[in-house]
Amino acid sequence: MTKDHEAIEVVDGVHNYSNEETYIEPKEDILKQQLEWFKDQKLGLMMHWGPYSQLGVVESWALSDEDGDWSREDIDWETDSKTFKQQYVDLNKSFNPVRFQPEQWAELASENGFKYLVFTTKHHDGYAMWDTKTTDYKTTGKDSPFCFHRYADICRHLFDAFRAKGLGISAYFSKADWHVPSYWAPDMEKGEQMWRGPSYNPDEYPELWEEFVQFTHEQMRELLTDYGRIEVLWLDAGWVSTKNNQDIRLGELIEEARERQPWLLSADRTVGGPYENIITPEQMVPKEPIHVPWESCITMGSAFSFRFEDDYKSGRELVHLLIEVVSKGGNLALNVAPQPDGRLPRGAIKGMKELGTWLNEYGEAIYETRPIAPYFQENIAFTKKVDTVYCFYLLKENEAVSTITIPYEEEVHNIEWMHNDTSVPFRKSSLGIEIESPKLESTKDLPYVFVFKLT
Repeated sequence: MTKDHEAIEVVDGVHNYSNEETYIEPKEDILKQQLEWFKDQKLGLMMHWGPYSQLGVVESWALSDEDGDWSREDIDWETDSKTFKQQYVDLNKSFNPVRFQPEQWAELASENGFKYLVFTTKHHDGYAMWDTKTTDYKTTGKDSPFCFHRYADICRHLFDAFRAKGLGISAYFSKADWHVPSYWAPDMEKGEQMWRGPSYNPDEYPELWEEFVQFTHEQMRELLTDYGRIEVLWLDAGWVSTKNNQDIRLGELIEEARERQPWLLSADRTVGGPYENIITPEQMVPKEPIHVPWESCITMGSAFSFRFEDDYKSGRELVHLLIEVVSKGGNLALNVAPQPDGRLPRGAIKGMKELGTWLNEYGEAIYETRPIAPYFQENIAFTKKVDTVYCFYLLKENEAVSTITIPYEEEVHNIEWMHNDTSVPFRKSSLGIEIESPKLESTKDLPYVFVFKLT
């Protein structure tokens, strides 16, 4: 793969997303049903967590020399590339999250409207958050001070805790592995100057590449066999693909896994084809609606990995973000990065609870809905459920509104303000439907959004 082609797919660690026009719908009825389930959920809790959280730096990317210009700026690394890479790799020897709280995380997510978990079982650095038999570079490895803790097999306890609360599991897995010698071998063609791809040409070293394929299959097989029901296999490192001469024979593994878990969805992001069942925009919301299953992964703070003294989105920002995503037909995977000690940051918890409070009152207009024209227009958004249309008027902080114009042209018999379930008078105009702004009992706490039910 050329560097120019790769830059189209990933820029500064952020993935592009596939075009819906190339989407291939699964043929199996059980997968079609599972995709409808997925589209009903709307809100997932994403979590990037690993030894890198100790430094408060971007996950994995500093290991790639060709990505060093943007990934190493937050820390005064050793000037010798080999030395600092070893320092990064050795973070496993101090990662000891003794305050890990799987049950509390699951309860917090469940109480505040999250419907599934997207968890990083392994990022590009190759550190496994489960008790894999393929490597000792893992939370249960002998070099890990956490290995004797009752929660050492982090994925098992986390998945079990979230399932116990009725939440689905989406297992994030990086197809690249910058720790295993069958992918990154410093003494190969690349020498010490590594990039995000393999350190050799798979065509010239087919036996070595096959070793990596088998290693990758075995890791994914463990997760999909020994760790309970998995709803989605969420695959990162889109450069690992057939078109880039990095064929890991993914279809072979997915079809095998579906013999045990026939509902399993695959999100082979940016690759396209039959195993990208879900499109995954990153750190953004598409300008226009997407009419195939999709999910925006967006951070609550400034980055996917934990940052000390990070700034988190407010409740208003989170509600507005969720509404825009849902009205355009997608799900929001909201990333909350745990601290190195195993707790969630207070600022993130605050945002989750503010979002949850709003969803507790207005979740009817979010969950199990589908998009409807005119979708999203600046500060107006729409969703639908059977014969009911929900209209959201997004309010800026301290915004005063006298008249609200709803650009909806279909016949409407009744409009209800969901805040107090009262009908509001309305009139037709050339611009759509006009209503007077609802009267608030107090202007002390202006709402994030006015939500109306149109029937």
